[in-house]
Amino acid sequence: MHTNYKYCNSLTQFSRLKTHVVNIGNIPLGGDNAIRIQSMTNTNTLDTEATVNQSIEIINAGADYVRFTACGTKDAENLINIKNELLKNAYNTPLIADVHFNPKAADIAAKVLEKVRINPGNYIDKRATFIQLEYTDEEYKQELEKIRERFVPFLNLCKEHKTAIRIGTNHGSLSDRIMSRYGDTPNGMVEATMEFLRICVDNNFSDVVISLKSSNTRVMVQAYRLLINRMLKENMDFPLHLGVTEAGEGEDGRIKSAVGIGALLADGIGDTIRVSLTEPSEKEIPVAKKILDYFKNRETHDEIKPINEFAVNPFEYNKRKTIEIKNIGAGNVPVVIADLSKEKNISFELIEKLGFSYDDKKNDWQTTNFSTEYIYIADNNIEIILPEGLEVICDIKIWQKQLNYYPLFTIDEYLHAKEKSEILNFVEIDFGNFDNKIIELAKNDNSLVFILTTNNLNGAAEQRAFFYELINQKINTPVIINRSYSEDNIEDLQLKSACDTGILFIDGFGDGICLTNNNNIDYKKVNETAFNILQASRVRTSKTEYISCPSCGRTQFNIEEAVAIIRKRTFHLKGLKIGIMGCIVNGPGEMADADYGYVGSGKDKITLYKGKQVIKKNIPTENAVDELIALIKENGDWIDE
Repeated sequence: MHTNYKYCNSLTQFSRLKTHVVNIGNIPLGGDNAIRIQSMTNTNTLDTEATVNQSIEIINAGADYVRFTACGTKDAENLINIKNELLKNAYNTPLIADVHFNPKAADIAAKVLEKVRINPGNYIDKRATFIQLEYTDEEYKQELEKIRERFVPFLNLCKEHKTAIRIGTNHGSLSDRIMSRYGDTPNGMVEATMEFLRICVDNNFSDVVISLKSSNTRVMVQAYRLLINRMLKENMDFPLHLGVTEAGEGEDGRIKSAVGIGALLADGIGDTIRVSLTEPSEKEIPVAKKILDYFKNRETHDEIKPINEFAVNPFEYNKRKTIEIKNIGAGNVPVVIADLSKEKNISFELIEKLGFSYDDKKNDWQTTNFSTEYIYIADNNIEIILPEGLEVICDIKIWQKQLNYYPLFTIDEYLHAKEKSEILNFVEIDFGNFDNKIIELAKNDNSLVFILTTNNLNGAAEQRAFFYELINQKINTPVIINRSYSEDNIEDLQLKSACDTGILFIDGFGDGICLTNNNNIDYKKVNETAFNILQASRVRTSKTEYISCPSCGRTQFNIEEAVAIIRKRTFHLKGLKIGIMGCIVNGPGEMADADYGYVGSGKDKITLYKGKQVIKKNIPTENAVDELIALIKENGDWIDE
């Protein structure tokens, strides 16, 4: 592959990206070691008993590492007490300190724990003001020298105590210095990281793990890819810690995490993961395990035709150019297709599960933000009045050119069909049967939409290879991404389908999604999962987006309760982004594209933001949600339910 774009071993043959081993206590990371799982306590680090108890819950759930916040030197000094209590209880799991703004706390922690996380955005650089500043080359060089002067003694301390470090770069806490030159971008995240990595290399310090997290899955994936590309060019192979920061809770947090983490795992990238949920920390571990289990034995997949050249830039988002056929393709958002082929009776109740509501007074259907655009009925009949705008896909044997009905063909049927729709024809295809005949047909057919399927264990790679072939052949036919499952548990379906399809939407592929589940999961849940994947992949917005952190010892209010209350009162504000943050560390930055922010600023105190601008400080939590609603209304972004 062209070295300008290379970031993984292969785009078609699954294999793990080789990194060097970093020893973290008794559980090494990287190399051929299993991908590790970790979580972080959200207790006050000065509360030894509470922190130890939560650590035990996290460890018993299956975590390989446990992390604590060290806000200041007192917290860092108490880490030895936490460690000793865990050892007394026969728990020798490696422990990690998470440090922001305080190099002294990092120094203390390095003498005690197995690993210390520092943030390049605030280790030496001042807290970001998000004001565009200008640095001359000389001033920029001087700032880098300040970092080196402080960072090298820390590395020496870590060498002495055999302590590993994580250079943990967050999209939300880049310094003004970095943003002034590289912007609030994946490139900025990568350069902030490389500045520190080069110092590590210069000082022969290799016990380093890297993360580049963002609440924006597209930014997160692009940043990791770009970092690997830069490391390969500079002969670096540091192991990678994956995570989507401020992912949220419930199905949103799970799907967003699976989209971001899964997109990287699918390319063999990652040595440890953390699923960040605004829930009790131990609940993160089973979700992380399910994501990792889904990629087990993936290297045994059926062969896929190799991709030798990148057809797209993997570090930037560019939607694949397609023609427009009705509401599919071109500038339209990806459509959602519901597979109802196993239902002989298409009832009112079934249509309601697809995001429609029937108004008895008006005797008519009403649409919602989760109303699907197409239903596939196979060869079944429909005896009810469908909502206006809901289109039907059916097998060719029952298609009779009815209004709003469109046929689905196999390739062979399409090549030999005597009758086709003059408007829209769907053809089911996979990469294995994409031959010269269909290539020539697609180049000259402006009614054709592919339904792309796969049975390959490495299905995301096979479907990506199909899109590459379309681009190379200059075919602009729209494509619906179809994946089939047999899940009984909705969480399993959410995680697997997000891992499989998110990578494609992040790369600008796909003009629609169709999830087929052959077991007994309610259609409403399947439909919502499709819409939520599109939102998590940043290609279609269907509801309010909540950017909420998992909380840690820096959080001094009940963030889980706050998220639940805010969600209940604002869920109907489609397209609005609301950040709900435990503290100031990543708050303003991770809310970079949020419309409003609700950020902890002290014991049961909240500061409200409009964008990155502070509007009102230190509001008591009992009044803060009402104040947030008032702020939204004042700015004209409120609509009544």
